[in-house]
Amino acid sequence: MIDLFITSLLLSVVLVGIHAYFGREIVKRGIIFTDIAVAQFSGVGIALSLLFFHGEYIYPISLSFALFASLLIALSQRIKEYTEAFIGLLYSFGFSLTVLILSFSAFGMEELKKITASDILFVERQEVVKTAIIYTFIGLLLYLRKCLKGFLQDFSLFVLFSLTLASSVKLVGVLVVFSLLVSPALVSLLLKKGLIFAWIFGSFINLLAVSLSFLFDLPTGYAISFLHSLAGIFVFLYKLVFESSDKP
Repeated sequence: MIDLFITSLLLSVVLVGIHAYFGREIVKRGIIFTDIAVAQFSGVGIALSLLFFHGEYIYPISLSFALFASLLIALSQRIKEYTEAFIGLLYSFGFSLTVLILSFSAFGMEELKKITASDILFVERQEVVKTAIIYTFIGLLLYLRKCLKGFLQDFSLFVLFSLTLASSVKLVGVLVVFSLLVSPALVSLLLKKGLIFAWIFGSFINLLAVSLSFLFDLPTGYAISFLHSLAGIFVFLYKLVFESSDKP
């Protein structure tokens, strides 16, 4: 059991680093629904793979759908006034389509729960290593994309974002990915801290969530999502009250 705990903890730390970077970029741009919309489209690909190919080709199919959603969102930046509404509809479309696809499967609702928030206690160690290698490569490409300009620079961000989400959604689920993207990023920006702080903060919350789920037999994915959401809400409200009290 200790091996399961250590493996899930390592995975959660690996996930926080790259997701905190993307989360900060998305929060700064004010297009929060991008995170969950692209993740949900990746979930559509997973659902199709489960229904038609018995779980084969999950990564390429989910990546294709994530890339498609990213392309639409990148193009939507040209009408910034209504971008968030459009992205919200993409998420709604992706979620409802996932449910409709899985309704044809005898184990559809069970698979839907996994796509939404999976139990990372049972992720194999080799998956953690493979994910760490993929994210290291993506991190290098994120550094190199600074050479690009204009639309190509924006689109390259969304492409790399899709590559990341296609890997993480199949491991931990849409809801967990969204929490990891938004909470550490939001907290670090509210407190005027950098990426390293976001990574450490997110890893601490993950450690607490995995420990509680391990000790009390709670669903790990939902425990991570709950604590990250709670922490983000708490810091936001703290800043709201604190800044309001300082104003004359």
